Amino acid sequence: MPRQSKAVERILPERTLVVDNGAYTIKAGFANSLPNPDTDCHVIPNFIAKSRDNRIWIGAQMEECSDYGDMGFRRPIQKGFLVNWEAEREIWEKTFLAKDAKVKCDPHDTSLLLTEAPNCPVALQSNCDQMVFEEFEFAAYRRCVGPSLNAFNDIGILVEDPPRTIDLDFLPVECVLVIDSGYSHTTVTPVYKGRPIQQAIRRLEMGSKVLTNYMKEMLSVRQMDVRDETHLINQMKEDTCFVSSNFRNDLESIGKGPLAAGRKAPRREEDIVVDFVLPDYSTRMRGEVRPHDPTTMPMRTKVGAVTNADGVKEYIMALGNERFAVPELLFNPGDIGMKQAGLPETVMQSMSGLPPGLWPSMLSNILVIGGNAKFDGFLARLSSEIRQLAPAECPVRVAIAPDPIKSTWLGGARLAGNKIALKDVLVTRQEYQEYGSAWLLKRFAAGSTN
Repeated sequence: MPRQSKAVERILPERTLVVDNGAYTIKAGFANSLPNPDTDCHVIPNFIAKSRDNRIWIGAQMEECSDYGDMGFRRPIQKGFLVNWEAEREIWEKTFLAKDAKVKCDPHDTSLLLTEAPNCPVALQSNCDQMVFEEFEFAAYRRCVGPSLNAFNDIGILVEDPPRTIDLDFLPVECVLVIDSGYSHTTVTPVYKGRPIQQAIRRLEMGSKVLTNYMKEMLSVRQMDVRDETHLINQMKEDTCFVSSNFRNDLESIGKGPLAAGRKAPRREEDIVVDFVLPDYSTRMRGEVRPHDPTTMPMRTKVGAVTNADGVKEYIMALGNERFAVPELLFNPGDIGMKQAGLPETVMQSMSGLPPGLWPSMLSNILVIGGNAKFDGFLARLSSEIRQLAPAECPVRVAIAPDPIKSTWLGGARLAGNKIALKDVLVTRQEYQEYGSAWLLKRFAAGSTN
């Protein structure tokens, strides 16, 4: 009689570490039955920096840094893909393994739920799997497309469906169109029952990095050389920029003001132009936005030095059309010569890869995540332009996640909170050692370990 093999029960660790490994920051924390992004999720810089005094700062150590001037950055993720594991390993070790780690864990008794960008090359996926199991030796692991985890959040309440209690047994939601506009790029990912629809994923090569670099170039030409002040200009962009509802009109109103022609400013220009006080990294660690004062800054040709009431000299930049010309690139990449459609058109290109029967469900459940979603006016402009392009019979509802930075992590934490669903998608280290990396790639591509 042939000998039958015994079925070996898969024993999984009790703790699951959810890591949304973004190009700008890592969002990491342990899953539990009721995850709270404010207390359970930690946001850690995902880079190695070198300050002007040649000191090296790794990941979370940046919280101790007080001088960001002329700082250089080394990022393990380029164009959205993890290409430098030498740098990433140092950041992960400081984040997860060091004695003072913010999210300290023992990989041997921890499962890892790790995100990746859509359409990641197979060679990079295989390299990532090897690092997780062979270098860090996590007990179990799941690599998944980051935007798809947002299907485990309560999308209905964001798009004004009747409120309901979140039940993990009824997640993921059936249809959601996730727009992820982050540091490296912007992706449009249709997600059906928790899985991305591969042929409909579209990518716009426009992200926060391009916007920051564009703002650096504009200010370097118009006012002062800030090409080496990446951290400062990124903060300036986040604090001052907004998406214009009518770009042409706003641009013309700036051109008619006293900053350009010496005439009386219309009310609209007064609303747009602001003064940005530069930090000196001794008495002021962060820049400050103030209403524009034309008596102290009559021209925008250069940075102005002003002595305040306390006798401290301040250096001020007046910002005008830079505030809305920078995020305008998300809607019109052609402004800098990029031969790609804007974000609303990219959404409709994604729709063209779907069966027409899914269009109403997807267009009525559009979720925007990523740091660029925080620009004032972004939601209204995006919703308006998609409505103009979409078929009249399809309702269009667009919502920004309550916390667009941590939304993907929260979805992953909710998935990990469902032990039955989690057991179905995890792969153990023993299985990896037995079947190899090629088998693992197929399992993750199939979306299940059964």
